[in-house]
Amino acid sequence: MMILQVNQLSKSFGADKILTNIKLEVRSRDRIAIVGRNGAGKSTLLKMIAGQMSYDEGEMIKPKDLTIGYLDQHSGLDSKLTLKEELLSVFEFLKAIEKEMRSIEEQMAIVDSQKLESLMKTYDRLQQEFKDKGGYQYEAEVRSIIHGLGFAGFDDSTQVQDLSGGQKTRLALGKMLLTKPELLILDEPTNHLDIDTLTWLEQYLQNYSGAILIVSHDRYFLDKVVTQVYEISRTQSKKYQGNYSSYLQFKAEQLEREMKLYEKQQDEIAKLQHFVERNLARASTTKRAQSRRKQLERMEVIEKPLGDEKSASFHFEISKQSGNDVLRVQDLTVSYQNQPPILRSLNFHITRGESVALVGPNGIGKSTLLKTLIQKLKPVSGTISTGSHVLIGYYDQEQAELTSSKRVLDELWDDYPELNEKDLRTCLGNFLFSGDDVLKPVHALSGGEKARLALSKLMLQQANFLILDEPTNHLDLDSKEVLENALIDYPGTILFVSHDRYFINRIATKVFELSTEKAEEYLGDYDYYTEKKAQQLELEELEKQRIDVHKQTSTEKPSSKRSYEEEKEWKRRERQRQRRIEEIESTITNLEEHIEKNEQLLCDADVFQDHKKVQEINSENERLHEELDQLLAEWEGLSTDE
Repeated sequence: MMILQVNQLSKSFGADKILTNIKLEVRSRDRIAIVGRNGAGKSTLLKMIAGQMSYDEGEMIKPKDLTIGYLDQHSGLDSKLTLKEELLSVFEFLKAIEKEMRSIEEQMAIVDSQKLESLMKTYDRLQQEFKDKGGYQYEAEVRSIIHGLGFAGFDDSTQVQDLSGGQKTRLALGKMLLTKPELLILDEPTNHLDIDTLTWLEQYLQNYSGAILIVSHDRYFLDKVVTQVYEISRTQSKKYQGNYSSYLQFKAEQLEREMKLYEKQQDEIAKLQHFVERNLARASTTKRAQSRRKQLERMEVIEKPLGDEKSASFHFEISKQSGNDVLRVQDLTVSYQNQPPILRSLNFHITRGESVALVGPNGIGKSTLLKTLIQKLKPVSGTISTGSHVLIGYYDQEQAELTSSKRVLDELWDDYPELNEKDLRTCLGNFLFSGDDVLKPVHALSGGEKARLALSKLMLQQANFLILDEPTNHLDLDSKEVLENALIDYPGTILFVSHDRYFINRIATKVFELSTEKAEEYLGDYDYYTEKKAQQLELEELEKQRIDVHKQTSTEKPSSKRSYEEEKEWKRRERQRQRRIEEIESTITNLEEHIEKNEQLLCDADVFQDHKKVQEINSENERLHEELDQLLAEWEGLSTDE
């Protein structure tokens, strides 16, 4: 079913056209990605669809009662509520229904028969509404969101206002998911999420009941979630079926086909024009030349395919080769700003030419470790030694040093005064700073522009050991690919932190998984790492089962050392345990059937008009549920003794 139709939508900011003639269709359960360069108008389009920004021309058709949830990339919550209270606030309407139901139950006990019938109808309606809207499972959904988004380790009393900016955005995402709008609009939802949380979010969105419209620069995430892609390029939109990888392949194939058709027609036009020019003046061939000219005039000329917009173009070089040993860390303990140590006794070794990805959950200390390695932070203990001729180039995910009021050109020139203006402009042009762009103040740049400026400074440094902290943050998909290609061709050594699994797969030759007391080494890319982790978990589970079986055998099963009487007693107890398990299972089945029958009775018109009968059934069900809980607990205890 169609839930949203966008026709000929246009938007300008002053004289600058941002979007023109945009077409987009959303059906229920669609999973759509909006892709394009930074500044192409993706977020603007989402805001217009969400009703947070007006459009200049066109129309947007949607049902009046369509529920839309919109989460922009800078969303955040701020309140004195605890995390759980903030999430539960989504369900205030269910709490109100439940409160009204309890009130009606009290009234039914004291009203006369005429009033009772009206109350029972209201009660039945409220009970059905409470059930249909998730009244019996919303607390479980809240727990799922808390665990899935990485808040399970937080204290119950933690208030929203005490969270970091990234955590507030993550909580806002969780709150949005709990509202379950028919159209969920997410602008960069993967920001501030670690890899485990990203994996959980992918699975959640795959099973989401409504439609989803996403802007994201995480290609791995897009491949897992979306089934359609709308590309915004040169202010217009184009639709592609499939996930992000399918879109790239189809787009390349389409461009190749269009270019072949264009070139074929150009060859045909050249031949016709050549024939006309040579034969028009001859009496014997004039008619044929005129025929060819008419053919040319009637021909619908194919425009040359535009292809992709201009991309950044750069590569990293080194001024000199390092020794084979690049970095050795021994018994390293680090902390952040005089806080208790967060990483202890780390040991690892990096050699020339390796590209090492540092992975681990948010907050484990990856960025702190990188800052310690480059001596921005002092280690608590341990040693950090670099090899001969090692020159470190560092990229900071926060770009904290790029906040000056200098012009872009001067920001680069002050660091490299020996270069002339032409060379600096050429370098900046390779990073898409052209014309007057180089005269912009640095503090006014967008996140993507600051990232490209930081990369231009890194390129000019010609370091042979790059330490990169989230280098793909703020880069659009095209710029990410250019960076990847530059790093793949880089002749030096790389240590990097990234949550971009696609990027890790392309760049990493080795993965270090960081925990509080070690950096575990995996030889391979991200897919290899996840495969090995899954194997390790499987082996650990098998070992646990083996140990449990061994304990069971050594503590319970009769052995040759038991006397005849001991073995006989053990077998007797085992028969009793098995009989009790069977009795409990039978009783549980009967109780569940009884509870189900009672619930069906409560829906019967004759029964729910009798308030005394309703109260009796409710009281009986409460007692049955208590008995059921006790039996389940006993059953679990007996079963674990097997």
